Amino acid sequence: MPMWKLSSSSSRRLLNDAKLRHKLGLNYSTTSSNIISSCRAVILPRFGGADVLEIRDNFQLPTDLQSHEVLVRARAVSINPLDTRMRSGYGRSIFGPLLPLILGRDISGEVAAIGGSVRSLNVGQEVFGALHPTAIRGTYADYAILKEEELAPKPPSVTHVEASAIPFAALTAWRALKSTARITEGQRVLVIGGGGAVGLSAIQLAAAVGCHVATTCGSQSVGRVLDAGAEQAIDYTAEDIESAIKGQFDAVLDTIGVSETERVGINFLKRGGHYMTLQGEAASLSDRYGLFVGLPTATAILLKKQCQYRYSHGIGMKASFFLPCSFTSMLCL
Repeated sequence: MPMWKLSSSSSRRLLNDAKLRHKLGLNYSTTSSNIISSCRAVILPRFGGADVLEIRDNFQLPTDLQSHEVLVRARAVSINPLDTRMRSGYGRSIFGPLLPLILGRDISGEVAAIGGSVRSLNVGQEVFGALHPTAIRGTYADYAILKEEELAPKPPSVTHVEASAIPFAALTAWRALKSTARITEGQRVLVIGGGGAVGLSAIQLAAAVGCHVATTCGSQSVGRVLDAGAEQAIDYTAEDIESAIKGQFDAVLDTIGVSETERVGINFLKRGGHYMTLQGEAASLSDRYGLFVGLPTATAILLKKQCQYRYSHGIGMKASFFLPCSFTSMLCL
């Protein structure tokens, strides 16, 4: 997961050094709170490849923070698969009318200003966090606005670059395994696609809880997932997954989300277990057919699977929405 690292100048210097502010294209409102009114940002004016992105020097920020909001001076941000998919047009039926957008979910930096109701954070404090996946004003900018609940103090033991790679992927894994599957010590967890950011986070979380973790990954990731806490790593490029995996699992997290991995995951799920996938139908079908046709079609597909899996596996199905992550589905008894 590549990171874009920004200047290492301190927030206090940015606020007080007029020449530096002018050089960076930073302007400030005349209100007593000295909230920054514009800054550099990477803008997505239309969908396409990386070449459509534009750097603008004077992107306008809201001059007044809401009571629960925090203005963060970015030191590093990360690029998630969701960002590249949105840039290419994923979710265009929703985000198209809202162009231009600022992409980016993760951020690590320093608090530059806080709203009147913010109590847990202070100006100048180092923080890291992630925006909601549907945010249209992202973190690819010198400054970003997040809610207090979307941020946490950055541990001094990690750099800004390291911290910026954690929140979105780790919170997605946490929501799936802890909030939805509610994994407990001694349970068996299967992570399909353990070599990616969400998969690696899920392995570490499950291992920390005391679960027995198996995962699939490419050959280049075998050592990494074992180091992360997996007890079994199946190289899908060299082994037959269904022959290599033994027993059934209390929770299956499918980070790939294609029909084949769904079939494998369901077949290895215990009765009463949870199958979770990060790939839902709603956004892609809405992009293809429009919201008024796409959303009902996605609902019909969900109902069809619900009937199918209840009949064949004794498993019911319901839709869920992990925050932060993309639209997902969850299967359970």
